[in-house]
Amino acid sequence: MSVSDKQIGVAVVGAGRAGMIHAVNFRKNVPGARLVAVADPVPEARSHAKGALEIDKAYEDYRDALSDDEVDALVVVSPTAFHRDIVIGAAAAGKHVLCEKPMAMTEDECRDMVSAAESAGTKLQIGFMRRFDAGFRKAKETVMSGAIGDVVMVRSNTRGPSVPQPWMYDIRKSNGPLAEVNSHDIDTLRWFTGGEFKTVYATGGNYRSPDAKADWPDFYDNVVVAATFDNGMQGMIDGAQGVAYGYDARTEVLGTRGCVFIGRLNDESVVTCTAEGNSGSYPLVRSWRQLFEPAYLAEDISFTECILEGKEPEVTGHDGLMAVRVVNAGNMSITEKRVVEL
Repeated sequence: MSVSDKQIGVAVVGAGRAGMIHAVNFRKNVPGARLVAVADPVPEARSHAKGALEIDKAYEDYRDALSDDEVDALVVVSPTAFHRDIVIGAAAAGKHVLCEKPMAMTEDECRDMVSAAESAGTKLQIGFMRRFDAGFRKAKETVMSGAIGDVVMVRSNTRGPSVPQPWMYDIRKSNGPLAEVNSHDIDTLRWFTGGEFKTVYATGGNYRSPDAKADWPDFYDNVVVAATFDNGMQGMIDGAQGVAYGYDARTEVLGTRGCVFIGRLNDESVVTCTAEGNSGSYPLVRSWRQLFEPAYLAEDISFTECILEGKEPEVTGHDGLMAVRVVNAGNMSITEKRVVEL
């Protein structure tokens, strides 16, 4: 079989919301790939995925997917704490991996994952899908063209409508909203500045999660980060959970001669304005799944092309590691109330 005729067999580990986005893509929409199986320890999730995707294989244990000869690659969408072991196991089995963010809990875990893939000669791509979003890519081209001059500062926010899941309250197990919510913003700042974080100062607070306050006093559902970069640029991030008003992901790239604005809050291009109160109203984006659906597909297509064409992923294990480094520095800054140097 020639490379052009090869069909990459894919298993998705984790049949939750993000997992099902990837699974549907590989089931129907990714040229050169086919969905072979899903794996999830939750019986209800397996049953739903098996029926919705019309596939025969739904494993309780991801290791069954590793021993499946039809599986060439894994998409890892499990809780972060399990990423290291799954990715290392996949590499040992000769399987390529697209690993969702956050890459892992610590830098050492990330290094283990990178090393395993390098030793096995397998691909390791990290799921920062905003790099595949059409708007973000156009903005990157605009910045690279010099249209706004030299980049001075990048500001990015992600604010989600949903309240945090209880398992997130323990920062030691979740790495907090900086990991779960703002990993994308951290990567966005690295991507547009072309530099690495030099200093981080973060403040966090719990404003919307009363259930967490008694047992998890260090939990925060709102965070603000100020950063400097090794190339002299500046950065700002704000993140929030449970904002209720909608899903809000926007970025600004400020240059010496202009600014690029990325993202939108309105769900439609049609805006309705009335004379009452001189105000306008429009429907808001409700979910990241709705906003970034095309970006997930582009990401999955790119991952498949990397395998078929033998090229390196656009988003590497190093990118994932550097984001985890900033997450951990930010959490340290919040706890110790000081600027952290990286």
